[in-house]
Amino acid sequence: MKLYTKTGDKGTTSLIGGTRVSKSDIRLEAYGTVDELNAQIGVLVSLGLSEEHTAFLQNMQNLLFTVGSNLATDTDKTEHKHASVMKEEYITAVESEIDRLDKVLPPLQQFIIPGGSQKSAQCHVCRTIARRTERRIIKMSEIHPVDNKVIIYINRLSDYFFILSRILLKDDNIKEISWKQPK
Repeated sequence: MKLYTKTGDKGTTSLIGGTRVSKSDIRLEAYGTVDELNAQIGVLVSLGLSEEHTAFLQNMQNLLFTVGSNLATDTDKTEHKHASVMKEEYITAVESEIDRLDKVLPPLQQFIIPGGSQKSAQCHVCRTIARRTERRIIKMSEIHPVDNKVIIYINRLSDYFFILSRILLKDDNIKEISWKQPK
């Protein structure tokens, strides 16, 4: 089987369920942005994180395939397959990890400017893409049904990447860059 099918050469593609839609359809924009987030997480992992952070992020990458397939399913034509179903436990796992990491950080006193290290900066790239992903999914939900657990999960990811950026700076003994109000 060839990698290219030529079925999308006229600007359309198929959703799960067989419906052909334009490649500019909001559903593709939503799950395409999920894919972009997943790729940026791959960049973050490649920067040499601890085994613990790597394992958590790689599990997240697997779950983002669940999110993508959830969003790509035309529920007017077919039900979500088992692998596309979002579960409350996915959200709880991210919340637990956020809480665990937050316990070892000093309280936030001011806004933090993204940067300090390549790993921390990449966390902020992931954070902002997670926010954009959330916006795209919410826009999609105005037209097509979306499981609210998908929105909540993506919302938690942006919080996770913020806290991870702080942890990675702390672990590398690098000072956070605080926002300074212009004079």
